[in-house]
Amino acid sequence: MFPVEMIQTLEKSGIVAGFSIENPEHALHVAKALLAGGINAIELTFRTPAALEALKAISDGVPDMLIGVGTILTPEQVVQVKEAGAHFAVSPGMNPRVIKAAGEAGVPFAPGICTPSDLEAAIELGCRFVKFFPAEASGGLTFLKSMAAPYKHLGIKYFPLGGINADNMLAYLKEDIVPAVGGSWIVKKELIDTENWATITARAADVAKKLNYVF
Repeated sequence: MFPVEMIQTLEKSGIVAGFSIENPEHALHVAKALLAGGINAIELTFRTPAALEALKAISDGVPDMLIGVGTILTPEQVVQVKEAGAHFAVSPGMNPRVIKAAGEAGVPFAPGICTPSDLEAAIELGCRFVKFFPAEASGGLTFLKSMAAPYKHLGIKYFPLGGINADNMLAYLKEDIVPAVGGSWIVKKELIDTENWATITARAADVAKKLNYVF
């Protein structure tokens, strides 16, 4: 469901900046601001009417960006985001119909899990890269390590998102089961609304600096 090469790319990035777009004209600016700050992977949430147009704009205008799309809830959305240029997709939960649609469409897909039962259901459907969500609210890194232990021999990798921030991201990334974390704190809604692209770049650069310093 998720190519090893893409997981390795995410591991090199370390951080996937998550954000929503309400005005499609803002999409390119946000993506370029993040890239200028050293972040080259995003999760564009599929929660607004502008999401599909924003995805197309980033896919066409920022070819160096690894584009993920989040909040994929239906099989139809899988097809839509593939046609619009998404490189991978993720969901907050574990919907077998969506996983099947992603497999049929050839879209690298990470379902959301937060319990061993969720994880086993995902494994049964061929997933080896999953989104741990909501990470901190579910027990954080301590819980993730405990949950992951019985399945370590299967080579499962986890993408934590939810409550991750500059203070705890490195603790997650030091674990070999976590190639990357979701960074929804980097692109604040008010920065997009006020078109403050320079601050987004500065925030991205601060995160990239911390990652480069440690790794």
